[in-house]
Amino acid sequence: MLAVPLLRPGSLVVTISFFPGSYLNGADQVAYSVAKAADDRMIAVMAEQLRPRQVTAVALYPGLVRTEGVLRAAEFFDLSNSESPEFVGRAVAALAGDPEVARRTGRCLVAAELAEEYGFTDVDGARPTTARAHFAEQARES
Repeated sequence: MLAVPLLRPGSLVVTISFFPGSYLNGADQVAYSVAKAADDRMIAVMAEQLRPRQVTAVALYPGLVRTEGVLRAAEFFDLSNSESPEFVGRAVAALAGDPEVARRTGRCLVAAELAEEYGFTDVDGARPTTARAHFAEQARES
């Protein structure tokens, strides 16, 4: 919170998170789930603390992002609904350009859902679909 004095009214703080720990199951997911749940809680608290300064704070959930690491292990992933890093950046840019973004403060937002709302696409023209239903289904099956 040392940067708070530098944040001007209308500033936007975005953390990259992922679907909350309640969607992820299995012993191998404990640390990751706890870390992402902490990101989401941090944004909720930060949003309240920054509200008087008119600063918006949100968590952004990308889908499967085609990072260098993911591409190196591409044989293990279904990349058919994946997102480029630029797609995630476009989601942040759309939020930053929204004069009404303050209405979203404290929320967890899904990049693919923002693409639908704001009308942007990935660099290849595709519009990935939200992974929300996929993770909800995984949670029901466990």
